[in-house]
Amino acid sequence: MPEKRKIIIDTDPGQDDAVAILLALGSPELDVVGITAVAGNVPLRLTEKNALKICELAGRPDIKVFSGAIRPLVRPLVTAEHVHGKTGLDGPDLPEPTMKLQGQHAVDFIVETVMREEPGTVTLCPLGPLTNIALALVREPRIAPRIKEIVLMGGGFFEGGNVTPTAEFNIYVDPHAADVVFRSGVPIVVMPLDVTHKALTTAKRVEAFRKMGTKVGNATAALLDFFERFDEEKYGTDGGPLHDPCVIAYLLKPALFKGRHCNVTVETGSELTMGMTVIDWWGVTDRPKNATVMRDIDADGFFALLTERLGRL
Repeated sequence: MPEKRKIIIDTDPGQDDAVAILLALGSPELDVVGITAVAGNVPLRLTEKNALKICELAGRPDIKVFSGAIRPLVRPLVTAEHVHGKTGLDGPDLPEPTMKLQGQHAVDFIVETVMREEPGTVTLCPLGPLTNIALALVREPRIAPRIKEIVLMGGGFFEGGNVTPTAEFNIYVDPHAADVVFRSGVPIVVMPLDVTHKALTTAKRVEAFRKMGTKVGNATAALLDFFERFDEEKYGTDGGPLHDPCVIAYLLKPALFKGRHCNVTVETGSELTMGMTVIDWWGVTDRPKNATVMRDIDADGFFALLTERLGRL
């Protein structure tokens, strides 16, 4: 059996973050070395609690969860309770966690883990603002060449933004952190809105989780029922985009996605376009290629993978 891929999930749960974590914990190919919480969809005190709740829902109290950055590097924190509800995980009635946070700060854990493990063996999977990842890269620049790759959800090109006309939420919340990450030299794979808006939680797909008849299946259906209401009203679609699980799905079945290697630069100077991911898709500049940006997804294959793996929990 091939060696498990070591990953650190950096997250701000968030219903779609929760499904991504469940997908990782239901996949034997992945070794979730730790989960690091960051402020984003809701404040840090809730994202750290929500990470614990999802580990317990999955029956994985052995997973180590670390609390990280309480705010972005430079700008005030922007949250998204209007999308995710006041807890960030509105929908199911999940019990208060009995698991405890680790005492170590998330940034120190990331640095220590990457420096301890063999070079090229740890993948970082940011599902929220990139504050923790940027802080780790700044605190210990030697980790950059040791990271296998960073696979993140964020940004947009043809789809534009979802929090401003030009900026996607995760990048907009901490554009300066995103700038640090995209300039780091670490191999990066990006799951932008162009991909996630093609992964819609249709009624049939959500019902497949409910039909599992399990605690995880029922909770997932309830999470998605709540989460999709905002995007259904906004976009007029059958279901909402399921963003963050695309990161984990790529690790498991990269053939589900198609994209190209190009340059990505983050706007940090203009209030009008703050947090925009300027993607040189057509190669019209001489800026060096620094990221593989996905544009297409096999949505049916993606949801088949999700259903099969969450069915294991």
